[in-house]
Amino acid sequence: MRPILTVLTLLFALYAPVSTVSAKQPEEEASVHLYVNLWKKRLYLQTSTGEVLASFPIAPGAVDTPSPIGVYSVVQKSKNWGGGFGSRWLGIDVEWGTYGIHGTNRPEHIGRFVSHGCFRMRNQDIEKLYPHVRIGTPVIIDGPIMGHERLTYRILVPGSRGALVKLVQNRLKAAGYYEGKVHGRFDQPTERAVFRFQKGEGLPVTGQIRFEDLVYLGIVE
Repeated sequence: MRPILTVLTLLFALYAPVSTVSAKQPEEEASVHLYVNLWKKRLYLQTSTGEVLASFPIAPGAVDTPSPIGVYSVVQKSKNWGGGFGSRWLGIDVEWGTYGIHGTNRPEHIGRFVSHGCFRMRNQDIEKLYPHVRIGTPVIIDGPIMGHERLTYRILVPGSRGALVKLVQNRLKAAGYYEGKVHGRFDQPTERAVFRFQKGEGLPVTGQIRFEDLVYLGIVE
């Protein structure tokens, strides 16, 4: 029951990571993006040509609260949120919840899958990164489709959220069963689309997305 890799495949190669951010001119900084590799549990600051300007270890989401997968952008920057968010916050535009890249008051957790879906960094690391990231900076999150290497699939029910829901919505939309927004939330329009899909394809009509539905949609094998 191995998930088919459907997330973005990068078109550039990763160079050996470095530990400090290079000084760049404003026009050069405008073309940078963040690449998060969940398999390696690292975040890279890269240029559009694939040059790695910096690399930092991170703590992604735990198995019960996996991190999102896909292509997003930075929509918020803030200093000193307090609590467990450390000294800097970079919010990203994930459609189904509040997610971001932030510092932590538990640096010993860095390098482990422990967060509620956000990407934790050591405070000194995100303070280095923060000045080089602007509102609108692309964020590419690459990894297992479920956001955690131990997850193969989940049964999706009304109220479920996440990258798998978004992928199901995409497949249902392509098949003509779903006309709503692809936003990763299993809402009423999604539930109605699931009923239509299961009835139309001769599958058990449950209103939920189970393993056999994911196989039929070509999402897992």
